[in-house]
Amino acid sequence: MSATTSATAELAPAVRAAVEASRERVAALHRELTRYELVVWTAGNVSERVEGADLFVIKPSGVAYDDLTPGSMVVCDLDGNLVEGTRAPSSDTAAHAYVYRHMSHVGGVVHTHSTYATAWAARAEPVPCVLTMMADEFGGEIPVGPFALIGDDSIGKGIVDTLRTSRSPAVLMRNHGPFTIGKDARGAVKAAVMCEEVARTVHVARQLGEPLPIAQGDVDSLHDRYQNVYGQAPAGG
Repeated sequence: MSATTSATAELAPAVRAAVEASRERVAALHRELTRYELVVWTAGNVSERVEGADLFVIKPSGVAYDDLTPGSMVVCDLDGNLVEGTRAPSSDTAAHAYVYRHMSHVGGVVHTHSTYATAWAARAEPVPCVLTMMADEFGGEIPVGPFALIGDDSIGKGIVDTLRTSRSPAVLMRNHGPFTIGKDARGAVKAAVMCEEVARTVHVARQLGEPLPIAQGDVDSLHDRYQNVYGQAPAGG
């Protein structure tokens, strides 16, 4: 029996609905990576934890962005095993799975090789917090994670170990590129977009001189306001 047929028979109706909703969102969010020019060719990936199940949806390996549809997304368990789909999952699946297993609050993971963020990763240099936008979004610098090879839990462990001690939703894996997390896949994509934007801006600022750091107390105040006050109140709130 194929993985798809077997999984379809086993998933409860509520989980089936959640899987299909995640497929729709993840497929649509991959278009945001190309829209913001964060990826080239087939590189990069978005995943999302399936609500109510120990599963996540992720891009298949080596498939062009123009060919991605909700039906082409694959479903994996939290050990990275293929549960549903006709294609092999992304080569970064093990890293995504490790994050989901060890960070229960994370609902979405994104990986890109966006130019400026990856350039900082190649230098193994954190992006310093010299912009109020950085204080808002990242709560400080964007940290660097260790060098790790694809194929086992090494990348995922590096992501988790680095982000556990940081308020940042982004980590620059050394010589590799950025990984971002969020409460859902959309949040992780937003973090990837903002990571590239501030990496570019700080790089440009350095061409003009040394950027001025923001005092830690001001970083804390900006981050708290943006995370807890900024935006619209929930409906009925």
